[in-house]
Amino acid sequence: MSHPRGRTPRPSRRRHPTPEPAEFWSTWHVDPLAAVLLVVAAGTYGSWLVGARRRRARWSGWRTLSFVLALALFTVLQFGIVGQYDQELRWAFTLRLALLFFAVPTFAALAAPVSLLRAGGPVRWSEVADRVMGSRPVRVLGNAIVAPVVGLVLFAVLLTPLSATMRESGVWASAITVLVPVLGFTLLAPLSEPGVLRSSTFVTVEFLLAFVELLLDAVPGIVLRVTNHVLDGSLAHAGALVHAVSQPWFPSPLRDQHLAGDLLWFIAEIADVPVLVMLFVRWQRTDRREARSVDALSDEEMAELTRAHLQRRG
Repeated sequence: MSHPRGRTPRPSRRRHPTPEPAEFWSTWHVDPLAAVLLVVAAGTYGSWLVGARRRRARWSGWRTLSFVLALALFTVLQFGIVGQYDQELRWAFTLRLALLFFAVPTFAALAAPVSLLRAGGPVRWSEVADRVMGSRPVRVLGNAIVAPVVGLVLFAVLLTPLSATMRESGVWASAITVLVPVLGFTLLAPLSEPGVLRSSTFVTVEFLLAFVELLLDAVPGIVLRVTNHVLDGSLAHAGALVHAVSQPWFPSPLRDQHLAGDLLWFIAEIADVPVLVMLFVRWQRTDRREARSVDALSDEEMAELTRAHLQRRG
C-alpha cells in the first residue's frame, strides 16, 4: 500500500502519564539542604555506633541496616526525579510527602537511635533524650491513638488549595524536607523504643482504636482518586502550561490528581502494617513486664492485691 509523498507512517506511541523506568532512575539533581542533613545524620549515628563498640555494648546489625535504608530512601526522594519535579507534579509532591512521613521515619525508628545514644553517645545527650522521650508532648504524640489523627490532618491539606501554595514554594519545600521526617519519627519512636512503657490496658485500647484510625489515613487518597474535578485551583491554570512546555510524559491536571490519590491511598494502607506490628511488640513487652512484677509478689502481697481489686469492683 502506497502512502502520500512516499512517507512511511510512524507507529503511534501511547503516552504514559509517568516517566519510563530508565528516565526515573537516571534523573538526579543536587539538594544542598538534604545533603547537609544526610551528612549530619550519618555522622551522628556512626559516631554513636563507634562509641557503643568501645563500651562493648551489643548492637544489632539489622538496626544499622534499617538506618542505612532510611538514609537511602531519603536520598532517592530528595535527589531523584521525585524531588526534581515535586513543584510541577502533584503525584511527585504527594509521593515525597507521604514517604517522608511514613517510610523514612519507620526505618529510622526501627534503627532505635535513642537506644544507640544511650549505649554509645554522650551522657548529657542521653539524659536530654530520656527527658524528651518522657515529656508529656512526646507521650501524647507517641501513642497510636493520636498519631493517625496527625497523619489524617496532614494529608487532608492535599484536598485544599493550600497544597498548591506549599508545593510551589521553595520555603515550604525546605520545611517539608526537615519537619515532616521529624514529625513522623516523633510519632513512631515511642512505639519502637523499649524505654517507653504503658499499662497493658492502655496498650490494648490503643491497639484497638489504632486499628480503626489507621484506616482513616487512606481517606484523603480516596477522595483525590474518585473526584473528577481538580481540587487544587492553581493546577487548573498552571497545569496546562507545564504540560505544554515540560516533559512529554507530564499528565493532565486531573490525571495528575488521580495518580496522587492512587499513590497516597496505597502508601497509607501499607503504612498501617509496621505501626500495628510495633504496637503488638509493645503489648508483648508490657505483658512480660507486668507478668514479672506479679511473679515477684509474695503470697501475702498477692492476696492483698486481689482483695483491693475486688473491693474496687464491688
